[in-house]
Amino acid sequence: MAAINPYLTFNGTCEAAFNFYKSVFGGEFPFIGRYKDMPPAEDGKELSPTEGELIMHVSLMIGNTPLMGSDAPGNYEGEMVTGNNVSISINADSRDEANRVFEGLSAGGTVTMPIQDTFWGAYFGMFTDKFGINWMVNFDEVPSNA
Repeated sequence: MAAINPYLTFNGTCEAAFNFYKSVFGGEFPFIGRYKDMPPAEDGKELSPTEGELIMHVSLMIGNTPLMGSDAPGNYEGEMVTGNNVSISINADSRDEANRVFEGLSAGGTVTMPIQDTFWGAYFGMFTDKFGINWMVNFDEVPSNA
């Protein structure tokens, strides 16, 4: 079965928060990506230079578990408020498992990003389930540390 990991969303303070966590837990960031590294949005939304510097994804290994996070620029995410800024990230063992979990858990909920191939090479989707819990489902053809 897939592994699950905590995923934290911040309102512009992700980099500072993860540098703080790193100072406490040690280690290095296996990956850190910024919104400016994304290809242009299909819907024509553009990021300001400040939003481009925000964190799109970062991970920090704490023991054997990656703590993951990102910022929520207004153009790409719903409004971030304390309480909706934690997601459960599922790393599936296969596309079939990713599809099964995505379809099952999102039933009756709200899909915020359909599960699909992404520019960073993963098969990924996001949704809020019918109980208000935020989920991310990910499958990497070649597993990464993040």
